[in-house]
Amino acid sequence: MWMRGGTSKGGYFLADDLPSDPAERDRVLLRIMGSPDPRQIDGLGGADSLTSKVAVVRTSTRPGIDVDYLFLQVFVDQAIVTDAQNCGNILAGVGPFAIERGLVPAQDGETDVAIFMENTGQKAIATIRTPGGRVSYAGEARIDGVPGTSAPVAIVFEDTAGSSCGALLPTGNAIDVIDGVEVTLIDNGMPCVILDAADFGVAGTESPKELDANADLKARIESIRLKAGPLMNLGDVRDSSVPKMTLVSPARNGGCVSTRTFIPHKCHAAIGVLGAVSVGTACLLAEGPAARIAAVPGGNPKTLSIEHPTGEFSVIARLDDDGGVRSTGVLRTARKLFDGTVFA
Repeated sequence: MWMRGGTSKGGYFLADDLPSDPAERDRVLLRIMGSPDPRQIDGLGGADSLTSKVAVVRTSTRPGIDVDYLFLQVFVDQAIVTDAQNCGNILAGVGPFAIERGLVPAQDGETDVAIFMENTGQKAIATIRTPGGRVSYAGEARIDGVPGTSAPVAIVFEDTAGSSCGALLPTGNAIDVIDGVEVTLIDNGMPCVILDAADFGVAGTESPKELDANADLKARIESIRLKAGPLMNLGDVRDSSVPKMTLVSPARNGGCVSTRTFIPHKCHAAIGVLGAVSVGTACLLAEGPAARIAAVPGGNPKTLSIEHPTGEFSVIARLDDDGGVRSTGVLRTARKLFDGTVFA
């Protein structure tokens, strides 16, 4: 089944429909997507990392969990399939897919789907609109980066801190210095390096195309990324898509903070779900590039509007009595695009 999940798009497969051997599975997925080829002309990939993604879903045997979800990023122009990161956008389609495939019985009205994210060992609860016991993709919810409206998919994350790096702040610091630049190394569902755009001589309001053309900027960011990898317990990240590199600057449209994210070498047209959660969490720290810049609203829970090149992404953070982040939630949408047979 091909689905749009959030601002991404890709193939959703039952685990039993793919080869059990990971190497053979990856070979099949490369063929399905048409990689390696910058146009992915011989496959279903959309010649963009955001449209070359895969969800592998199976019924879970874990207590309190409905389905297990493995995310795989299929590189566009390299013969690489990696499970080194999670994807919160593709996650938005897992609940509807699981119900459509009969893995989870639909309720009349709304159906909660408990999802174990295999990449990071964390749990998410997705609430899917199911009037009359059928998935509905029509609704009034709107997310930036996707035209029109769709049914809302509310996702609450549990225990995402340190999902890949072992701790929310893998070095134990809100501020580290790499190549003479103050950074925050953080992982609240997605390993991110938070950088002040001003430290790189840019405003942070430039278009992705303009930033992609800035060779000096990208070289400096990559140098920091390679040094951040071992500090974040990620090892050598030369061939990895994490950590994400996020430039922050003051919000321009009434939000909490403005962002420009590299994934890892190309500037994202928006921002990933879990990347936004990690950035929002960085805004709530006592110090650091994001905390220094962010306009944090009052109250608890806090709705943090994370601005990006094509709009904003709202992260809802609930704080505990000590001011720490207890849980985070997001609103996404998804849509089934087609259901059929793909040839590999």
